[in-house]
Amino acid sequence: MSKAEDTFAGSDERVISVNRCSKVVKGGRNFSFGALVVAGDRNGRVGMGLGKANEVADAIRKGGDIARKNMVRIPMKNTTIPYPVEAKFGAGKVMIKPAAPGTGIIAGGGVRAVLELAGIKDVLAKSMGSSNQINVVKAAMLAVSKLESEDDILSKRGKVKKHRTEENTDETQQLEKNAGIEEKA
Repeated sequence: MSKAEDTFAGSDERVISVNRCSKVVKGGRNFSFGALVVAGDRNGRVGMGLGKANEVADAIRKGGDIARKNMVRIPMKNTTIPYPVEAKFGAGKVMIKPAAPGTGIIAGGGVRAVLELAGIKDVLAKSMGSSNQINVVKAAMLAVSKLESEDDILSKRGKVKKHRTEENTDETQQLEKNAGIEEKA
């Protein structure tokens, strides 16, 4: 299987909006269509694409191809995102916050599609400013692409993540030292 086929395998896509545009010419009107499509594998990868063509079906197909080519990986913490994030694209502003398990996806329209197809199960989101679907989806994609995993953040700081067993060992050694000091006294 080639890399291109691997990228397309197992991804769902959802059409967010279809826009009709008309151009007046000598013989009448020419219509063209633009389709906003979000694609994701429901496992931490999501992308969006805007396909334009003279037929709706072609526009949707092109949008899906573009969305699958432009997928980004989203770091997840269990079923939610690691920390709150905001992003703005044009006049569209999106705020996404992590939520407790069992909350579900509380988001509207295009933001909901981006988060569902990314595989995020518990999250709170608010779309502010513009109601233009294209700007809202682009702002949501910008927000989720800003997210970084805990390991990436720690490596930028030059620190190493301690595992649970190491933390317990350090605490145990400290307690044993304190107990040894008390026994000597």
